[in-house]
Amino acid sequence: MTAAADRTTRTLARWRRVDRAAGGLALDIGLYAASAAFAAVTAATSTLPPHRAWGTVAAFGYLFAAVAVAGQLAARRRDAASSLAGLPGRWAVTGLAWAATTVLPLVQQGAQRAAGRTDRAQEEVVVVEHAGARLADTGTPYLGHDAIAALPADERLLGYTPYQPGMALFGLPRAVADGWWTDARLWFAVATVLALALAVRALRPTDRAGRTDPTDRADRAAAVLRGVQAATVLPICALTLATGGDDLPVLALCLLALALAAVDRPGRAGLAVGLAGALKLFAWPVALVLIAWAATRRSTGRLAVGALGVPALALLPALLVDRDALVENVLRFPLGHGLVTSPAQSPFPGQLIATALPAGRVVAAALLVAVGVGIAVRLLRRPPRTAAATALICGYGLLAAILLMPSTRFGYLLYPVALLVWAPALARPEPDDLRPPTGRSRQTAGAGRPAGRTPEE
Repeated sequence: MTAAADRTTRTLARWRRVDRAAGGLALDIGLYAASAAFAAVTAATSTLPPHRAWGTVAAFGYLFAAVAVAGQLAARRRDAASSLAGLPGRWAVTGLAWAATTVLPLVQQGAQRAAGRTDRAQEEVVVVEHAGARLADTGTPYLGHDAIAALPADERLLGYTPYQPGMALFGLPRAVADGWWTDARLWFAVATVLALALAVRALRPTDRAGRTDPTDRADRAAAVLRGVQAATVLPICALTLATGGDDLPVLALCLLALALAAVDRPGRAGLAVGLAGALKLFAWPVALVLIAWAATRRSTGRLAVGALGVPALALLPALLVDRDALVENVLRFPLGHGLVTSPAQSPFPGQLIATALPAGRVVAAALLVAVGVGIAVRLLRRPPRTAAATALICGYGLLAAILLMPSTRFGYLLYPVALLVWAPALARPEPDDLRPPTGRSRQTAGAGRPAGRTPEE
């Protein structure tokens, strides 16, 4: 347990050294400048019309943010204590960058789509809105096998809803009215902002009777900002939300669950990750790792009630209305046994193995299972004792799974990237009675502890 904790601490310490350069502004300007270049390249070269439209707007937004950070750096050189270059100023630039690179292109594409442009949303937006309409009409967001087979061949892909039933709720506004404000992406954005705001509030540094070092509070506050940037203004997230967006509420709820775990709220953490699991399967591995974390605190039941119960309750109505339709959409289609195959293809190792080697899909599946078994063994032998370690396991585990899945998308990388960057924000200072003793206090601290025992034990 101690060795695992030490590795987590070293990983977070290395990241903090990079993140602290110029008070965080060095990494800020690098992020925005690189993002501006990415958006410009996307606008010029992407084969997807929604992506090109996003890049055309977002490139200027990122460029504006980079210029703003350059101004903050100049202010910091003149006065190291300048409030303009401090954390409030960085939060302001982050908010403006998100508005310019995500909200503005999202609203623009939503308005153009409402005016008749059919190339201003990715297919998942249409799928979710159709699922919402079906939920309102029939009580289930899913079409059965026969109903999908009756569709024209070029429409069968859109007939599938490979999400959990809760995702259809974001399509309900479109079932009521047809306008830019009923676009599912707008409601994805609203849910994302609410979840991240709750996560930031949960992680807000407090000085508990003077026991927390001011430097620690500042570092943790800066880490929270960096985590929010990773989930909002990072191009892989901004582009996804502006053009498709169904992954962002799932990600934000997972980050909220980890934040609640960091402040020792296992019941609420279970509800948050359970809500994410009611939207998409990607949240289920996070829920399992959180359950392993809860086991180290004897709170497995409190967390599991929400983490497992909420997705089960979401599945129940669809199961009762049309069980076969649920199985066709949630199991057969993702596993490659539907009437059409998923178009999710990115040149990751799993996809390359599946297409280039004899029995490649079996080999890729075997590698994926091996990784899953390895993670399961690790959780059983050394379950994570902190929320930061939990986030790192989730991030690396999902990264391995995405790279090895035979059918996947580049955009799914937003999950491991955001989870790994979120981990430093979850690192909480040890209580005074668990801090490693130093100096003269070492002998005193060890006097009341049985021989051979460590604080972690």
